[in-house]
Amino acid sequence: NTGLSRRGSRVRVPSVPPLLLSSTILLLECCAMSLANACLTCGACCSSFRVSFYWGEATGAPNGYVPSELTEAGYHPHLICMQGTNQRQPRCVALQGEIGQSVSCSIYSDRPSPCREFAMSVDGSNPSCDKARSRFGLLPLISVIEVA
Repeated sequence: NTGLSRRGSRVRVPSVPPLLLSSTILLLECCAMSLANACLTCGACCSSFRVSFYWGEATGAPNGYVPSELTEAGYHPHLICMQGTNQRQPRCVALQGEIGQSVSCSIYSDRPSPCREFAMSVDGSNPSCDKARSRFGLLPLISVIEVA
């Protein structure tokens, strides 16, 4: 299947069941606008996993950068975690906004290493991202290939 993008060029549309077609088209439009900014409308990872990291990353340690006041003791003596992520239904205290709509991280430039290393999934490249998105009813991200 092919269709016209907003710029008038052809894009390849994957085959999908009719019930998912409208959601997929919406997702394709979102991705076509800016796949690089998909995280700015998601935030599912911030509300799906415990964010544990070495205590030396926190401001209580020399050269630490993650605000210590937003962390709590972890399950290991050398690890701490972001507040709100060590519970049955996690949500990081630094996450602002509504998941799947518009989100941001209040400490983005000072976020811990697990957040820096967590990659957005495109075409299934990060199953953890896909799993987090599915918890909130968000479809996996797929790449949009423009065809001449």
